[in-house]
Amino acid sequence: MISEEEKEELKIELAKLEDEISTLRQVLAAKEKHLIEIKQKLGISLMNELKQNFSKSWHDMQTTSAYKKTHETLSHAGQKATAAISNVGTAISKKFGDMRNSPTFKSFEEKVETTVTSLKTKVGGTSHPGGSFEEVLSSTAHASAQSSLAGTRLPESEEELQC
Repeated sequence: MISEEEKEELKIELAKLEDEISTLRQVLAAKEKHLIEIKQKLGISLMNELKQNFSKSWHDMQTTSAYKKTHETLSHAGQKATAAISNVGTAISKKFGDMRNSPTFKSFEEKVETTVTSLKTKVGGTSHPGGSFEEVLSSTAHASAQSSLAGTRLPESEEELQC
């Protein structure tokens, strides 16, 4: 328990502290206003300040040992990843080259050529070994159009047209 005398002393001290805080707030507000006026006279804007603060913070961060270590580690990891990807690309290229020279691929290639030649012959085109896919496709479409026209009977008289 606090005595009445101590309560009065604490109330007086509380009032003094509140008064001092109020005075300090007023002084701080006046100082901030003066600061703004000086910055305006110097042409310093909020954006300029933010840029300067950011640049300084970025510079400070880059000079830390943690940043340097992380940068070195990531750089090393990037070099390793680049080398690994290059090796994978080389391996895939080699594998495709090996596959293209394999007997299975050669057999498949011959079957495709034979089929193309056969299609060209059936369609009625002249057989040119090694003809392009576009030529075969074009001649097939042409032959298909001719066969469907041949199967369509045109009306011979007006009576047939009116039905």
